[in-house]
Amino acid sequence: MTVRGMLKTAIVATIGFAGVAQAEETVVWWDFLGGGDGVRMKKMIEDFNTAHSGAIKIDATTLEWGTPFYAKVQTSAAVGEAPDIMTYHASRIPLAVKQGVLQELTADDWTAMGLSSADFAPATWDAVTMEGKQYAVPLDTHPIVLYYNKDLLEKAGMLDETGKPKGLDSRDGFTATLQALKDSGVKFPLGSVTADGNFMFRTIYSLMGQQNGALMTDGEFLAGDNGAKLANALGVLADWTKAGLQSTYTDYPATVALFTSGEAAMMINGVWEVPTMTDLNAQGKLFNWGAVELPVIFDKPATYADSHAFAIPANQGKEMPAAKRAAVLEVMSWMSKNSLFWATAGHIPANGAVVASPDYIAMEPNATYSSLTANMIFDPKSPLAGVAGPIFDVMSTYFVPTLNGEMDPAEAVESIKEELNAL
Repeated sequence: MTVRGMLKTAIVATIGFAGVAQAEETVVWWDFLGGGDGVRMKKMIEDFNTAHSGAIKIDATTLEWGTPFYAKVQTSAAVGEAPDIMTYHASRIPLAVKQGVLQELTADDWTAMGLSSADFAPATWDAVTMEGKQYAVPLDTHPIVLYYNKDLLEKAGMLDETGKPKGLDSRDGFTATLQALKDSGVKFPLGSVTADGNFMFRTIYSLMGQQNGALMTDGEFLAGDNGAKLANALGVLADWTKAGLQSTYTDYPATVALFTSGEAAMMINGVWEVPTMTDLNAQGKLFNWGAVELPVIFDKPATYADSHAFAIPANQGKEMPAAKRAAVLEVMSWMSKNSLFWATAGHIPANGAVVASPDYIAMEPNATYSSLTANMIFDPKSPLAGVAGPIFDVMSTYFVPTLNGEMDPAEAVESIKEELNAL
């Protein structure tokens, strides 16, 4: 039976005895989506409500991103006052499962939604899975990418015949590209958020993954040669800073400003900055630009990613009626299958059919960097991991001084390893 069929059957069963022919099911929704993400999701909610007028209505509230959101979800679920559906980061699922905050999505639920593992990239599906059970429907993957100024690269002779930066296939090649940009007079060949270790975790974890490194193995942090792989990753970035190839002590807004002003020829940042570039370009305020998968500095492609997903809270002492659950499943299914508009925020839709559609393939630079879904790596499955989690906090303390040349990479790794394992 389809989700719509389930919904209709459940509603009729619930209210038919009262002699009411139709009832609109209200789905209470919480999200943490601000800025361009928030604008786009509000439009998707509006479109959903229009398409389901008289049957389902989403009643949405946007809360503060990060720790405040997850703390509110936990306390609300404990007293049965959490919403019917909420956005969730895939990286936070291990902690949520441990806390008993999320309901499992059963095989029947997936059948009702008309979705399955075949609709998602293996890494994305695995990211919402704990011990063989699924706890969320992925909406997207939002990795980091390399933004680049085509005009500055062309001037330095570092743009290849396909319009991409040269040297994306090796450390020596990419370093040579950075040096050529510097020699051509560019102030900062690469803009990086070197004043925020939490953000730089994304880049550093990607470079670990390029060495087949793992942050956690069988519950132990940086076991075996993984500490050396972390030191290698830190060393590359520290070397670029020392050579004047990367911006120093740069916070997030300053990094974006360096790139959009043309002071930095390239920038490592999240795909969520694509709308910034698109809007400036449309206003005639930006150079020719592009975005591609991160360069392969070590052995193979690997890029850190997380996913925005939809989950159902486990409201204690409050069982969700059949009609409500059917409505929630319809919301999840519709959002997944109609996520092309969400891609205009820069995110890569998690639904494979959307990514394979002609409209997405024509969407640039999104379609160019969407190939990285084959090389994505997610956070380790630990209650300590995830957005605004303890792992981020510990590592960021040492990342900033190391990247800015004030601490030796090997020394930083020893301190990180000791503190992480103490957690």
